[in-house]
Amino acid sequence: MEIELKEKPQKPVVIQAFPGVGMAGTIAAEFLIDHLKAKQIGRFYSENVPPIIAVHHGRIIEPFSIFYDKTHNIVLVSALETIPGMEWELGKTVLKLCSTLKARELISIEGVESPSTSEPKTFYLTKDAKKEKKLESIGLKKLDEGVILGVAASLLLKSPEETYIFAETHSELPDSRAAAKIIETLDKYLKLKVDYRPLVNKAEVFEKKLKELLSMAAQQTKDKKESYLG
Repeated sequence: MEIELKEKPQKPVVIQAFPGVGMAGTIAAEFLIDHLKAKQIGRFYSENVPPIIAVHHGRIIEPFSIFYDKTHNIVLVSALETIPGMEWELGKTVLKLCSTLKARELISIEGVESPSTSEPKTFYLTKDAKKEKKLESIGLKKLDEGVILGVAASLLLKSPEETYIFAETHSELPDSRAAAKIIETLDKYLKLKVDYRPLVNKAEVFEKKLKELLSMAAQQTKDKKESYLG
């Protein structure tokens, strides 16, 4: 998998979000991209990835996009989909990007399944003592129980010293409340001064749009398979 970059900001915080439980990370990343007015500076590219593009607010969303917020020196890696069997490769590509940009921190945002129906909580995992102290100072607790899959799991296995933030999700795809909780946590952790509360309404709008896109993609895949079978 190739990394294509138009710019190479140095020592940014890299935030990565791949579709996972409740699509919480993906929705949160899209909010930040919109709210921070981050511009696209690159992408991950591979011809092994099925071609699919979404359009949101007139903006083309590629399968794996790289955005940059110059004000806060934040690079966001946002994914429209994950490809089964490519989790290790995607994890390696994220770490390669961090190395290329000499990132000062990698933050992985993800949903984690929870049976609770109350307001979602956020948790963290990291083996870095300084990061633990900072995360606990904003009210986060370490994740005690849970199952982590996909790119986030591959990153945890390779770089457990980085920062992993999880929001409880129990709803069907996608979960805008969990996404809003991630935004609230990132706002406190990175001191972005983002008023995340109005973003809850935007979350619901993006949730509806994302659900439509996923449904369309599933139908197109089904139609394509049926056409092959005659």
